[in-house]
Amino acid sequence: MSLLPVEEAYRRLVGSAVPLTRTEQLPLLQAAGRVLAEDVLARRTQPSFDASAMDGYAVRAEDAQSPFEVLRVVGESAAGRAFDGQVGRGEAARIFTGAPVPQGADAILIQEDARVEVDGTVRPTVSLEPGQFIRAAGIDFAAGETLLTRGALLTPGAIALAASCGYPALKVLARPKVAILATGDELVLPGEPLGPSQLVASNPFGVAAMVVAAGGDAIDCGIAGDDVSTIDARLSDSIRDRADVFVTIGGASVGDHDLVGKVFANRGVGLDFWKVAMRPGKPLMAGRLGDLTIVGLPGNPASSMVAARLFLVPLVRRLAGLPDRQLYRHGLLGAPMPENGARTDFVRSRLEVREDGVIRIIPLPRQDSSLLSTYAQADALLVRAPSAAPASAGEACRYVVLDEWKGLAEHN
Repeated sequence: MSLLPVEEAYRRLVGSAVPLTRTEQLPLLQAAGRVLAEDVLARRTQPSFDASAMDGYAVRAEDAQSPFEVLRVVGESAAGRAFDGQVGRGEAARIFTGAPVPQGADAILIQEDARVEVDGTVRPTVSLEPGQFIRAAGIDFAAGETLLTRGALLTPGAIALAASCGYPALKVLARPKVAILATGDELVLPGEPLGPSQLVASNPFGVAAMVVAAGGDAIDCGIAGDDVSTIDARLSDSIRDRADVFVTIGGASVGDHDLVGKVFANRGVGLDFWKVAMRPGKPLMAGRLGDLTIVGLPGNPASSMVAARLFLVPLVRRLAGLPDRQLYRHGLLGAPMPENGARTDFVRSRLEVREDGVIRIIPLPRQDSSLLSTYAQADALLVRAPSAAPASAGEACRYVVLDEWKGLAEHN
């Protein structure tokens, strides 16, 4: 199978994905960042009464005209404690912000424009118009009005709106379940004793963190040694657990001990591709087994993380119903680059924001695909097209933000 261009691999794996249809009901405190599964219609009118927008006095506007006469204060209206009387001619009611406007009153004389006389009466000092400083009933929303639509991202503002219109819980799209299996006899878990030929399994934890940040639920399938039956059993477990994506790490290259491809072939997995024209991350595979999406990541740490960022993260976001994010961004090279080879190169780099807001991409010195320390230091991947000519510092370039939560993505 020949090397597939990065853009074609992305189209096949991510471009064909559609949001899940599974839903769940979540209390508001757990619904932030989720995707709404049905329209939200207001269950009440907000505000349900005419409310004061300021502290002052509820009056009749016709009583606040020049020449200004004193008004007798007949009561008080506060938030949660309305005045149940009526404001008549020559009268006023003390009122506070958010409180119901008493019957008879049609304007608010703000306290800065009211002069309190020694006998407790008040005298307006400015003329008022009907409705002045009053928030009319329903000015925010009315019962039955569609306030949020299916597919909306539940931001803090959306959560507050849903609460205000009477919803203690919301129906949201389920998070994609992503089963993650590390493979190889050489792997042990962090903290376990290391044999002379063994390595710590770091990739599953980094990949799981990406899945969670992208809106999915990571299912830890542990480590499978170089044994076809064990790998096959973990695949069966993932199907039983109704995983949406099955991710393997390692075992996808050409070699006697790379058994993942053999398991997939025995199961009848339809492979869309096996190798991608990229560096690092060439031994990347993708396919389907029924409703289950299969993603095989390379075993080298940086290769695994780069491939997961480029393909798995947008796949999970698409399945979760979250909006697509721009993959490639534009900046300026912070250092010269040599002519590139035949594959798209993703160079681990640092981002530097100039005073004028322009982003410079500065390649890190060590680029071996086994180096996690370089990946952890990086903010971005500098994108070098196949056979790209040498480039000088200051030339335009493309890059991929590694971790959106670092915030630099917002500069471009």
